[in-house]
Amino acid sequence: MNPVVWALLLSSLGLGTTLTFASSHWLLAWMGLELNTLAILPLMTQQHHPRAAEAATKYFITQAAAAAMILFACTMNAWKTGLWNIDNLLEPFANNVLMMALALKTGIAPMHFWVPEVIQGLDLTTGLFVLTWQKLAPFILIIQTAQNINPELLTVLAITSATVGGWGALNQTQLRKIMAYSSIAHMGWMIVIIQYAPQLALIALSIYIILTAATFLTLKTFMSTKVNMLSTAWSKNPTLMTVTALTLLSLGGLPPLTGFMSKWLILLELTKQNMFIIATIMVMASMITLYIYLRLIYILALTIFPNTTNSTTPWRTKTSQKTLPLAMFTTAAIGLLPMTPAALMMFY
Repeated sequence: MNPVVWALLLSSLGLGTTLTFASSHWLLAWMGLELNTLAILPLMTQQHHPRAAEAATKYFITQAAAAAMILFACTMNAWKTGLWNIDNLLEPFANNVLMMALALKTGIAPMHFWVPEVIQGLDLTTGLFVLTWQKLAPFILIIQTAQNINPELLTVLAITSATVGGWGALNQTQLRKIMAYSSIAHMGWMIVIIQYAPQLALIALSIYIILTAATFLTLKTFMSTKVNMLSTAWSKNPTLMTVTALTLLSLGGLPPLTGFMSKWLILLELTKQNMFIIATIMVMASMITLYIYLRLIYILALTIFPNTTNSTTPWRTKTSQKTLPLAMFTTAAIGLLPMTPAALMMFY
């Protein structure tokens, strides 16, 4: 892709997200969401592959439906109250419709069906953008409107996302689909706490972006898109595969890794709110996702591909991948747990 076009599309992505962040009017926020959608579509189809075109079409139809639902909910609220401000959602039915629209935007279960199919048709870089950057703008709107949304609806969405994200990835052999279901499961953890402590939801979102970026950059380094392709990666770069195993454990939320920070703080807040049953269900659902990550670690570290590896040894070729972002994200994905007090001070 032409560098000028690439820079224009990335600038449009940044402008759309910033416009949604800074707006207090629903129409401006809607414009930011649509600018994000229109900017990501050319990035999806840059490979000129039928799968990429199919993924872009599914993404466009889904996001267009979500945008129509957002306009419908905001218009209904303005009809009842005469206000278009984001913080003045006083119509209960409009609040529920708006929440379902934002759930469709971010891929929260049961509005998640487009996420695995869209991510499967994209390359690793574009898939990383869809699973991280594209969630920022609608998630900020969820945070701004969470106090007006039915708490039971948020709890049901959270439990459904955490459960579906684990069960959906059990029998998957495509790494991109596994990461898509991982995104759904992590969104459940953010939604369950968003009404009681939105700062913890922001911490969980930040950690999720770091962990997902580290995982996608590692997969891009080895050009791995299937689970069985990981079985030859250990012989190519044992050091990076060791770090990758720790990153996957961090995605599962095991101490003393970075991913434990968000789940620890969220479970602590849920117990303070006397939501012991909800906390137990979330922990049990996370056990399923942990099993998936342990299965990936077993394949990449403890199995050997039965055939001869014909790939070129990495020390005889110059890699074209930039290693600095990979090093930064993997370091952050493993060792940020001691920074928990600083993170609390930053977000509170």
